[in-house]
Amino acid sequence: MVQRVAICLALIAFAVCLLVGGLEADNPFTTTVERALAAMFSTLLIGMIIGKMGKAMVDENLRMEREKLRKTSPKPTGDDR
Repeated sequence: MVQRVAICLALIAFAVCLLVGGLEADNPFTTTVERALAAMFSTLLIGMIIGKMGKAMVDENLRMEREKLRKTSPKPTGDDR
């Protein structure tokens, strides 16, 4: 999950930078690609951090729900046959 979030964000940033830098700003090709690659790598790092935070949040929520289920579930008495 962490890598997927990071990769998706990085590719979106790369595509947006190519479009904006190339079409809107009329920059040369090398400048556009260099800036897009820099944005992609920095967004990849940010995406990894966001993905790890999201995974920790989901794991914590699942742990809390499991504890709730253990507390509320009836305990077997051994008489149920």
